[in-house]
Amino acid sequence: MTESTLPAEACMGPEAQYLSFLSQGRFMIQRSRSTGRHVFYPRVVIPGTGETDLEWVQAAGTGTLYAITVNRARHGSHNVALIDLDEGPRMMSRIEGRETAPIGSRVQARIVEEEGVAIVVFDLIEQGVKP
Repeated sequence: MTESTLPAEACMGPEAQYLSFLSQGRFMIQRSRSTGRHVFYPRVVIPGTGETDLEWVQAAGTGTLYAITVNRARHGSHNVALIDLDEGPRMMSRIEGRETAPIGSRVQARIVEEEGVAIVVFDLIEQGVKP
């Protein structure tokens, strides 16, 4: 198969592929074909073990809030959250619609566009969580 017959994403690096999927409205993460281990942020090898047989798979989009902090400034405040995805990897993002949330809260991913770039943010899955 020549390079010209490969899908456009196959010719890009992992980060560019990830961003391309997001721009298409798809939250994709990588998984090792041999071990089934998921990784995030996109990369060419799995840290620690070195598997290179990574494939792109659709993320479930659900996870658990591991940590959160609020950054306050004169123009307003925003949170920075660490989310443990149900597939295993941890990613940095933010919780939308709230300044903070209880650790352990269940969250659902959503793709939004900010300044012309698609990003993943999270919403709380209301399970008796109080504001």
